[in-house]
Amino acid sequence: MASQNVVELIEATKIYRLGESALPAVDSVSLAIERGETLAIVGPSGSGKTTLLNLIACMDKPSEGKVMIEQTDTSTLDADQLAELRAERVGMVFQFFNLIPVLTAVENVEMPMVYAGIGTREERRERALEMLESMGIADKAGRYPSQLSGGERQRVSIARAVVNGPAILVADEPTGNLDSHTSKMVFESLRSLSQEGQTTLIATHDQNVVDYAGRILQMEDGRLS
Repeated sequence: MASQNVVELIEATKIYRLGESALPAVDSVSLAIERGETLAIVGPSGSGKTTLLNLIACMDKPSEGKVMIEQTDTSTLDADQLAELRAERVGMVFQFFNLIPVLTAVENVEMPMVYAGIGTREERRERALEMLESMGIADKAGRYPSQLSGGERQRVSIARAVVNGPAILVADEPTGNLDSHTSKMVFESLRSLSQEGQTTLIATHDQNVVDYAGRILQMEDGRLS
């Protein structure tokens, strides 16, 4: 039987060098994430949460150990192969949205499909509009990021992250830059994805997100406790 683990870390370590010093930002972490799980990673600033997410999101490779994404060992891949794996299998949501300011909401959502060479122009537009509709902001499709509220921008970011149907959605403090009311709207969008079976991993300090996660991981000094 094929493994149900969409992500597996085996003694994964990420070491940063500061002069002659070696700082293990992620220290011998082993973790298995099954398809459809929703995990929250909590811990103080500097505990290694973002570095762990970057390893899982194929933004970086471990210094030691392995990070497996759908049974592909990322430590064996070069930069181009990592970029390809990231484009095909990982969706990312950032605290500060990272939308392209000169593109409209629907054009921002289309971009991952353009990079991946998916569909015709008409098919990409239809799919992007469907994703904005699922986030409740189809009426904002023609607006630029500067014309959207923080919550609307984050929902565009989520739509962009999942438009290609990635194996895992990685979100780094997705509500950290929002007020409580707007955070709740974004949280509801994330929760709707989890109910549809999306594998989601979120680093957060937001108790609402923590409360709905299926599993909570505590990180401190680069280790999961």
